[in-house]
Amino acid sequence: MTSTRPRRLRRTSATNAHGERQHRNVKSGGARAAVFGVSDGLVTNVSLILGVAGAHPAGTVVRLSGLAGLVAGAFSMAAGELVSMQAQRDLFERELEIEREALERNPDAERRELVAIYQRRGLTLAFASELAELMMRDPQTALQTHAREELGIDPTALGSPVLAAVSSFAAFALGALLPLIPWLVGRGNGALIASVLVGGVAAIGVGVVLGVLTGRSVLKAAARQLLVAAVAAAVTYGIGRVVGVST
Repeated sequence: MTSTRPRRLRRTSATNAHGERQHRNVKSGGARAAVFGVSDGLVTNVSLILGVAGAHPAGTVVRLSGLAGLVAGAFSMAAGELVSMQAQRDLFERELEIEREALERNPDAERRELVAIYQRRGLTLAFASELAELMMRDPQTALQTHAREELGIDPTALGSPVLAAVSSFAAFALGALLPLIPWLVGRGNGALIASVLVGGVAAIGVGVVLGVLTGRSVLKAAARQLLVAAVAAAVTYGIGRVVGVST
């Protein structure tokens, strides 16, 4: 029996000119925001739409609620990504500035710190000293090395708050639009059933994409995503039914 792991690896990595597998960039704020934005938009709006529809209002009320949920949610997601990533970037840049000042004021102490780090990683004193000396020759290389080794920061990959915000907005809006489409072209039980079906298929699709991107079981990822959307939609629909009947 052959292992399925190589097939999963082929889906999640590329091969360079030397035949070596290259890792995908998993630190991108835009990619993360896009994937989870679609999921959030889908679960949020299918729950909102079914919750309102459960009270049996006019079709225009359901459409308005769905559109409001789409716009409000997309802006909320974009604002959250923009603020959080900008705060993170500002923090990283502040730490980099502190490190830059330390390198300028006392390069010998910073070199000794680097030697100690390399020694803790198993290098001999002579090799650690030689490597640290090499890293300290160029100020920019020294800053990048200390940032990675001391702070765990990659100065060249701090992430783009604007990219994350735009991706999050577009992705959430796409996910939120899918269960709303039946209500834009229809109404009543037909639109309700179509919205449930579209939401279910879209949830499975999101799960499949997540499974492919992470190299995990596509079936499990799709089932998990469908279950999350189904539970959220069922709860809000039930609340809509209760509130609609009681009023």
